[in-house]
Amino acid sequence: MPSQLWPYITPGIPDELFENLPGIPLSPRELRLLLISQLRLQADSVLWDIGAGTGTIPVEVGLLCPQGRVVAVERDEEVANLIKRNCDRFGVKNVEVMEGSAPECLHDIKLPPQRICIEGGRTIQEILQVAWRYLPPSGRVVATAANLESLYAISQSFSQLRARNIEVVQSAVNRLETRGFSQTFVAADPIFILSGEKLD
Repeated sequence: MPSQLWPYITPGIPDELFENLPGIPLSPRELRLLLISQLRLQADSVLWDIGAGTGTIPVEVGLLCPQGRVVAVERDEEVANLIKRNCDRFGVKNVEVMEGSAPECLHDIKLPPQRICIEGGRTIQEILQVAWRYLPPSGRVVATAANLESLYAISQSFSQLRARNIEVVQSAVNRLETRGFSQTFVAADPIFILSGEKLD
C-alpha cells in the first residue's frame, strides 16, 4: 500500500526520506533490499524486527505487506519514538513498537512471528537462540553481522539450532557521490546477511 511520501509498490525508499538521529543505525537502502529479499515475506506475514534502529525495515515491510504485522523491538525510548515517527511519516499503521531489551522482552509480544529479523545486538547469540523458540516450523530468521565476532556467533547459533537452508550474503555497495568538482564511487561498509529456516 503506497504512501504519499513513497507512492510506489516497490521497496527501496531513499535514506534521506527517513527521519534519523545521530548515532542511531540506519540500514542503507541497498542493504534493506537484500535483507527484505532474504525474509521471503508473504502478504500476511508477522515479522519481529529485533533491534529496529531507525525503523527502516518496519516501514518498508509495513508498506509491502499491508495485511501483515510488524513488531519493532527497540530498547531505547527515544529510538522507539523515532520508529513511531517514521511510521507516521509514511502512513504505516501495521507496525507495533515494543520498547524493551531483547531477549528478555520477547515473551511480552502477543503476536507469534513467522519471520524474525535481528539487526545486531551485543548479545546476538542469546537473542537468536531465545527468538528461535517462538518461531513455528517453516519460520525464517534473517540476521546481520557487521563484524567477524557477530558473523561467528550467528553461524554457531544456526549450527546449534539445526537451522536449515542457510544462506550467507555479503553486501558490496558503491554509491556515486560528488566530492568537490568530481564524482566518485564511495563504498558502503560491507555487511553479512545470514538466513536460515526452522524445519521439523
